[in-house]
Amino acid sequence: MRDKAVKDYIRQRSHLFWYSPEDKGETVSDSLLVEQVLNYGTMGDVKSLFQLMGVNKVAEVFFTSINLSERRKNNYSPVMVNYFTLLFDRYA
Repeated sequence: MRDKAVKDYIRQRSHLFWYSPEDKGETVSDSLLVEQVLNYGTMGDVKSLFQLMGVNKVAEVFFTSINLSERRKNNYSPVMVNYFTLLFDRYA
């Protein structure tokens, strides 16, 4: 069960989850939430996600998602993988 702050965050950025029905948008997994925000969100969205979940938690979800042994297919663009790998290596 998601807490109210995460649900509000997702609701405010529903354009990032355009493929989900309105009533199901709040039930996305942490990995999908992080992936959509890092790939398609603004830097303000990313900063808000860091404040909401914490930089270390976002980094953990990100590295789990890009680990090829865990998940063969990831939808991060190569530019985003490079940028956020450098950022998380330095700050998380």
